[in-house]
Amino acid sequence: QVQLVESGGGLVQAGGSLRLSCAASGRTFSRYALGWFRQAPGKERDIVAAIAWSAGSTYYTDSVKGRFTISRDNAKNTVYLQMNSLKPEDTAVYYCAAKTRGYYSDSYDYNYWGQGTQVTVSS
Repeated sequence: QVQLVESGGGLVQAGGSLRLSCAASGRTFSRYALGWFRQAPGKERDIVAAIAWSAGSTYYTDSVKGRFTISRDNAKNTVYLQMNSLKPEDTAVYYCAAKTRGYYSDSYDYNYWGQGTQVTVSS
């Protein structure tokens, strides 16, 4: 199993920016599709962004398009989520996740998960 560790969460004002990082173990990192998910209080966990193992394709949920950017550095076994123009509704626990099969933008079969990092956006 791959081990995933998120970092970079925190408290910011609306309109601010954060960059989340997720460091992964394993020498086969480049063959995993990666995703970022979030879970707000009282809500279900939803996919935010995803990137294919080849790094040639990305997916974003409609609410973050134009504001968030997912990227990966296979040499460093790390995936990033750059979050700009943050809104209070972005407040959630953010998780990185990985999968070895299935389409990268399908949320249901991600099977490796980090512990989560809190992002809070104040008004």
